[in-house]
Amino acid sequence: MFEIFTILHDNGMLLLMGQYPNGPIGGVLCTLLISVLAVLLAFPIGVLLGLARLSPWRWLSWPATGWVYLLRGIPLMMVVFWTYFCVPLLIGHNISGFATMLCTLVIYESAYIAEIVRGGIQALPHGQYEASRALGMSHLKTLRLVILPQALFNTLPSLVSQLVSIIKDSTLGYVINVPELTFAANQVSNQLLTKPFQVFAIVALSYYIICFSLTWLANKLEAHIAQKRRQPPQLTSSVAPTVMLTKTSSQ
Repeated sequence: MFEIFTILHDNGMLLLMGQYPNGPIGGVLCTLLISVLAVLLAFPIGVLLGLARLSPWRWLSWPATGWVYLLRGIPLMMVVFWTYFCVPLLIGHNISGFATMLCTLVIYESAYIAEIVRGGIQALPHGQYEASRALGMSHLKTLRLVILPQALFNTLPSLVSQLVSIIKDSTLGYVINVPELTFAANQVSNQLLTKPFQVFAIVALSYYIICFSLTWLANKLEAHIAQKRRQPPQLTSSVAPTVMLTKTSSQ
């Protein structure tokens, strides 16, 4: 135990933020940065894919379904290698390991976010869609104003849980020299030579703290959403007078 504290004292900053500010960002900071950016960039793509999968137009739903099934059916490591070798060929110059891993996570996680969004939409009562269409709203307007806001709110816990998965998937960046936490830990282990167990025990504990905190947040969000669902709907100021007038006239 004392050796772990000694390693943290001597190499804590390297594990936390890599060589920054004298070099590239690394360690825990790089892991969180690449994971959050991947979620933010994959989210709009996932929403569009989820909507396309539910589209009544086959020219949209079939390609989106094929894309989702393809990415969910292959290992993430394959996507890492494809991105690492194909992106430079497409753009004409090499890109950094950080950019390669970010592109990989955005492409790969967009398929999983698409399924989260699709499930959130299908979990809503179908009567809301029918009522909106009966009021004269178009399919796209119904999705934008009625269905999608509710679905995205209900999927917040699942999106946070997906962030946990992305944080763990980011460790594969080690194979293309992304200076994330696992890469930084390997540098520390190579310097110390005789204490690999202690170094990677620190890494395991770091991932556990981060992922446990996000899982706790997802559970809190899920409980909050469940409580909101149990609350009776509030009458707005424009609806309440109409209801009162109806009750008075009936009496």
